[in-house]
Amino acid sequence: MANRQKLHIKKGDIVTIISGDDKGKSGRVLTVFPEKLRALVEGVNIVSKHRKPSAQNTAGSIDKIEAPIHLSKLMVTVNGATSRVGRKVNENGKLQRFAKKTGEFIN
Repeated sequence: MANRQKLHIKKGDIVTIISGDDKGKSGRVLTVFPEKLRALVEGVNIVSKHRKPSAQNTAGSIDKIEAPIHLSKLMVTVNGATSRVGRKVNENGKLQRFAKKTGEFIN
């Protein structure tokens, strides 16, 4: 079954890592994978990818790339402060994310 819940993270958000090897680091969300509950964050969770030799790359290589990180390890950063995310109706009657710590809308 597909997971149909709303996510607290969107592409382009600035997030801070709250646990794991990269705890305390922050970066911009490049991609979100809702079906796996993971996100790709710029400069975080770097892994070594071994590339096999091919016609274009005859020597092969070991590349450092970002790997997806679980959404539960991410917190949205708004104006330098990490905050949980809620949803409420804005003045236009549209449901919008807001930072629970400061009360300001996110986007």
